[in-house]
Amino acid sequence: MEENNENNEHEDQPNGEEKAKITNVIPVSGMYENWFLDYASYVILERAVPANEDGLKPVQRRIMHAMKEMDDGRFNKVANIIGQTMQYHPHGDASIGDAIVNLGQKDLLIETQGNWGDIRTGDSSAAPRYIEARLSKFALDVVFNPQTTEWQLSYDGRKKEPVTLPVKFPLLLAQGVEGIAVGLSTKILPHNFIELINGCISILKGKEVEIYPDFPTGGMADFSEYNQGLRGSRIRVRARIEEGDKRVLLIKDIPFGTTTTGLIESIIKANDKGKIKVKKVVDNTAKDVEIEVQLAPGQSPDITIDALYAFTDCEVSIAPNACVIIEDKPIFLPVNEILKKNVDDTVQLLQAELEIRKGELMEKILFSSLEKIFIENRIYRDIEECETWEAVLSTIDKGLDPFKPQFYREITQDDILKLTEIKIKRISKFDSFKADEIMRKMEDELKEVEHNLLHITDYAIAYFKKLLEKYGKGRERQTEIRSFDVISANTVAANNQKLYINRAEGFIGYGMKKDEFVCDCSDLDDVIIFRRDGIYKVVKIDEKVFVGKDVIHVDIFHKNDERKVYNAAYLDGKTGRTMVKRFQVTSVTRDREYDVTKGAKGSKILYLAARANGESEVVNVKLSPSSRARVKVFDFDFAELEIKGRGAGGNILTKYPVKKIEFKLLGESSFGGLKIYYDKSIGRLNTDERGDLIGSFHGDDTILVVNKDGSYELSNYELTNRFDAEKVELIQKFDPKKVVSVVYFDGASKTYFVKRFLIETRTLNKPFVFISEHKNSQLSVVTTDKDPQIEIEYRKGKGREKETTMYDFDMLIDVKGWKAIGNKLSQYEVTKVKLVAGSKNEESKKDFEVGDSVDLNLKDDEDQLNLF
Repeated sequence: MEENNENNEHEDQPNGEEKAKITNVIPVSGMYENWFLDYASYVILERAVPANEDGLKPVQRRIMHAMKEMDDGRFNKVANIIGQTMQYHPHGDASIGDAIVNLGQKDLLIETQGNWGDIRTGDSSAAPRYIEARLSKFALDVVFNPQTTEWQLSYDGRKKEPVTLPVKFPLLLAQGVEGIAVGLSTKILPHNFIELINGCISILKGKEVEIYPDFPTGGMADFSEYNQGLRGSRIRVRARIEEGDKRVLLIKDIPFGTTTTGLIESIIKANDKGKIKVKKVVDNTAKDVEIEVQLAPGQSPDITIDALYAFTDCEVSIAPNACVIIEDKPIFLPVNEILKKNVDDTVQLLQAELEIRKGELMEKILFSSLEKIFIENRIYRDIEECETWEAVLSTIDKGLDPFKPQFYREITQDDILKLTEIKIKRISKFDSFKADEIMRKMEDELKEVEHNLLHITDYAIAYFKKLLEKYGKGRERQTEIRSFDVISANTVAANNQKLYINRAEGFIGYGMKKDEFVCDCSDLDDVIIFRRDGIYKVVKIDEKVFVGKDVIHVDIFHKNDERKVYNAAYLDGKTGRTMVKRFQVTSVTRDREYDVTKGAKGSKILYLAARANGESEVVNVKLSPSSRARVKVFDFDFAELEIKGRGAGGNILTKYPVKKIEFKLLGESSFGGLKIYYDKSIGRLNTDERGDLIGSFHGDDTILVVNKDGSYELSNYELTNRFDAEKVELIQKFDPKKVVSVVYFDGASKTYFVKRFLIETRTLNKPFVFISEHKNSQLSVVTTDKDPQIEIEYRKGKGREKETTMYDFDMLIDVKGWKAIGNKLSQYEVTKVKLVAGSKNEESKKDFEVGDSVDLNLKDDEDQLNLF
C-alpha cells in the first residue's frame, strides 16, 4: 500500500516539460497591459496621426498611391478607387470612402466631379458609385516620385506600398488634419497655400516666419493666443455679420468647423432660451453663404450682433494640438517647426532627385561616347572574324582600351554587351554631328544639375517660386485676421425676464408676477439689494430668492462699474449720530453680506440713492421737532464728500435725531464727462484708454462718424456700438457748430468737387450720403478743423507738367447745405489732393493719389481719364 501511494505521488508530480509550460503562463492582467499598449501604438501610428514627411495618414497615403496606379488622365469612379485602395488598406470600404471625400473637399490633391457634399452646409456627398475623382496636376507634380520613394510590403505581402510619399511641399499644414487615437489626439488647422510657400522661401533665406491658419469657410479669426498651434493654444473664429438694414442682419461667412444648418439651430435655440430676440431666420445659401436674421421689433442690431457672438455658433473657440509622427513616435511640435522640417525634407528630396538625374545623365553620356567610339573607330568590324562569344567581347574590350581613361568609371562587361545589341541599321545611319549635339545638350544639362547641387538652396527657392506662380492663383487668404474684444454675456443678453420684489416677505425673482415690478432683466444678471438695517449683498437672479425683509433698494448689478456712486445717510446705533458717505460697489462676493453702517446694533439707513454717472445731490434734512437743535431744517450737498471705499464710516451729518431726509436737487457728476476712446483695430468704443480719445461725453452727446463711402452717421456713445474700422474715415465727438470740409471725386463727371456744410440732421444710426451717388464717386479728403488747407497737384498746358497750389477751404466755397453738390475743385486735371494744415485727424493727412485710389471701372479706353 505504501509503495502504491509513493507511485501515485510520483505520478502527480509534473515532468520537466510541464514545468516549463507552467513558468511561461502569462496572467490575464499582463496580457491586457501588453495588448492594450500594442493596440494604442497601432492606432496612433497606423490610423489617427499623420506622418510629418508627407502630412498624410496611412489611409490617405494608400488612397493617393492607388489613384496614382490608376491614373490615366481621366476621372475614375470613387467606388473603383475604393476597391483599388482595399488592396493596401485592410479596414473596410467605409473608412476609405470617407477619407476620399475629405481629401476631395480640401480641393488640393484631388479633382472632383459630381456631388461631393458641402462643408459649409453640412450636406453629405453622393454615393461612391455616382461621384468621380482624379489626381490634380499639383499632386502629380509634388507628391509622387518612385525613384525617391521608400517602399514596403502591403498587409498581405502581395504588393508594395510607400512608407511615406516624397511630398515636396508643406502638405500637412496646407490641408490640416484631425485625429483621435488612444490617449492621444491631433488637430492641425489648415494654412494658406500662398503664405506657406512664401514662408518656405523665407526660411530658405534664413528669416523667421509667423504663419496663421486660413479656413475655407472664411470668416474672421483672432490668433492672439494661437501659440503656433501647440497644446493649450486657442483661436477664436467669428462669422462675418453685416447689417442689411435696421431690421435684418446678414451672416456672410461661418466659423470653421460649423455648418449653416448647425448655426441656424444655435440661433433658434438661443432665441428660445430668451438670450436673443429674433423674428425669423432664413437660409439663402447658394454659391455663397447668406443667412438672413430678421430682428424682433425694438432690438438693436449692434447688441444683437454681440449677442449672436456670445450665445450662438457665430463665434467658436478652436483648440489646436499639433502632433505628428516623426521616426515612428508621436511628437508635439509648433507649426513653425513643422514648416521648417517640411522645408528640410523638400530640400533633401530635391537634392536626391538631382543626384539621380546626375547619375542618369552621366550614364547616358558614357554610353553615347562608347557608341560613338564603337562606330567611328569601326570596332564592330573587328568582331566579324571572331568565332566565339568570348572572343567578341574581348575584341571590343581591346578596341576600347585607348579610350578608357576618358571615362568617369571603369567599362564593365554590361557596357560591352549593350554595344553588341546595337542594330546594323543604326550603325549605317549613324550621324556623328547629331550625336555630338545630343551629347553637348546632355553635358549642358549635367553642368546645370551640378550647379543646382552646389546651390541647392537657390534651386529650392526657385522651385517654390515656380509652384507659387503655377498654382497660387485663386488661393488667396479667405479668413481675415482680426483682434476681437471680449463680449460680456450679461451685457448683451436680451431682457428675457422681469424682476419683481416682495418687500414684506423679503423675496425677489422673475417668477413672482403678482408682486411689485422692478425692471426688465436677463436670466444671466446679478441683483444688488440694500436693506434698511444697512446690509447689502449681490445675488444671482432666479425665479424666487430670499434676500431679507425691509429692502429699500434693488437693481441690476454691473461688475466693475466705476461710474455708479451710492449717496447714503445712516443712523449709527452706537453714538446716535447720523452719518453721510459716498461709496462705490465695483466687486463683491456673491451672496456675501456687507454693511453700509459701522455694524452697531440699532444702525439703519435713513437715505440711499444710486447715481449711474457719479452725480452728487442736494438733500433736505428735517430733524426731530423735539431735538435741541436751533436749526431743525437744512440742506446738505453730497458734493462736499469724497467718494471713498465701501467700508468707510463716513462723515457726521448731525448729532441730533433725524425725522426725514428728502431729495431736493441733482448735482453734477463727480467724475466729469465720460471719456470715450475708439479702438480702430476692433472698431469698438471703450473707457479703458485703448485707442484714440474721442472726447468727454455727458447726457445726450453723440458721436459723428464719416465713412469712406462718402456718408456720415450720428451715434450715441453706448459701448455696445460697432463700427467697421476699414470703412471709417473720421470719428469724433459731434459738435453741431463744426463745419465739415470735403473734397470728393464725382464718378459721373469725372471731376473733383469741394464742399463745406454743417450737419443739420439729428437722427441717430442712419447714414446720410453727402457726395454724389455714382458708383465711381469717392471721398478724397474730409476734416472738421477750423481753418483747413489743401494742397492740389494738377496738370495744365501743352507740356502737361505738374503744378502745385495751396488753398484755404473757405476761399474755395462758402458753407452750404449737406445735400449741395459743391464747387468744381479745379478746371485742370487734378492728380493729387493733400490736407496740409489744421488737421487733427491723422487718417485724413494721407496723400490722395488719384491713380492709386480711384477705380473708375471704365470699359472704353476713350472714356478713361489720363490721370498721369
